[in-house]
Amino acid sequence: MTAELALALPILLAVTAGLVWLLAVAVAQVRTVDAAREAARALARGDDPGAAVALGEQVAPDGVRLTVVRSGDRVVVRARGRVSGPGGLFGAIPGASVRAEAVAIAEGPAGGAP
Repeated sequence: MTAELALALPILLAVTAGLVWLLAVAVAQVRTVDAAREAARALARGDDPGAAVALGEQVAPDGVRLTVVRSGDRVVVRARGRVSGPGGLFGAIPGASVRAEAVAIAEGPAGGAP
């Protein structure tokens, strides 16, 4: 019994560490989506572009950059970044890319809404 436990414990720890890293990547993806959405909303309201991007970057995980494209009354915000791997003994696991896109229609006179 002890020998089996000694063999299984490192495997269980490795699986647990991998699952925790996957959870961290999922959280980073959700925060990236939120960042793009917040910036697009702010721009659609007519906020200053610099302030809107700064708002999105506050929500975004470290390393995520936002880009803004305007096309008529549409505002498109794209967020891209990279989550590094877990490192340490798991240094062979590569990082993961996170990206999101949010589209909003400008409000007020520019967007045609009252």
